[in-house]
Amino acid sequence: METNFLFLGPELGEKQDAVDEIRAKLKGSGDSDARTEGGLEETAFYAGETPMQDIVSVLRNGSLFSDARLVFIRNAENIKKKEEIDALAAYIVDPADNTTLILLSNENGVAKTIENALPPNGKRIFWEMFENRKHEWLANFFRREGFSITREGVDAVLELVENNTESLRRECSRLCRFIDSSGKEKAIVAEDVEKWLSHTREESAFTLFSRIAQADLVKSLESLHTLLLAKETPPAIFAGLTWCFQKLRDYLFLKEEHAVTDAELRKIGLASPKARRDYEQAALFYDTWSADACLSLTAEYNMLLRSAGQGLDNLLMDRYVYKLWEAGRH
Repeated sequence: METNFLFLGPELGEKQDAVDEIRAKLKGSGDSDARTEGGLEETAFYAGETPMQDIVSVLRNGSLFSDARLVFIRNAENIKKKEEIDALAAYIVDPADNTTLILLSNENGVAKTIENALPPNGKRIFWEMFENRKHEWLANFFRREGFSITREGVDAVLELVENNTESLRRECSRLCRFIDSSGKEKAIVAEDVEKWLSHTREESAFTLFSRIAQADLVKSLESLHTLLLAKETPPAIFAGLTWCFQKLRDYLFLKEEHAVTDAELRKIGLASPKARRDYEQAALFYDTWSADACLSLTAEYNMLLRSAGQGLDNLLMDRYVYKLWEAGRH
């Protein structure tokens, strides 16, 4: 079994499944008398928060209590300094015994020196599912849980929940519990999804967009800070807001053509009443020019954060959200 892995990409659910598979194999090979469950000791670091020499030192030093160790380095795209890249690559080429290292990133790549140090089968990219797969995945999920869901209900879930299987599984499990406790027996429809999920879901790029759509700068910044404190990465936030502003541009084109009908809204992926209200509200402040400006700002700040030092992330994200708010005021 390989001992060094790099798991990339935005599909968090399948990525977590791959991590769980490695964890299960390691626990199966551990000593049942070890102090950690199944003889496996786990340690996690966030790149940029702990010096790489300290991380490598932990990797090199064996555990006193377990026969097997699993070490994670999250946000691996933030390993940018040459000395840190070289130190980690040197470890990967000559890893410690009984230690498995998993580098995690929502990006599609990290420093090439690190990637080149890994064995060919040590790197995997978990791509976001195609739209038709998401609909099929959701329909199958609810069927296994003993529920049915309409096509509009599936569309509403995809509008309210981040489109990776980890978030979908978590939120749909909550939805099933709510529906089950209510005694409802008919198929889940869009109104049910909005009722149970829109008021209880965790902060995401989509809830941030809802605040931006209301032109509420204070609540937008509060939503942003909640996301960052929860270790949501700026690239994930940018990806979600890019999707939202593209939908806003589509909505504004329909409005300009006087074609805001139920059928046309469904064509652009706006099925739930909650989503429609967000875009109706955003259209009070943004036109097609400012929506395009927001997409340009998103691309610009995505590049800025990739080149900036780790300590500037929060400052740049605050400035980014302020610029989005400002764009809606012109």
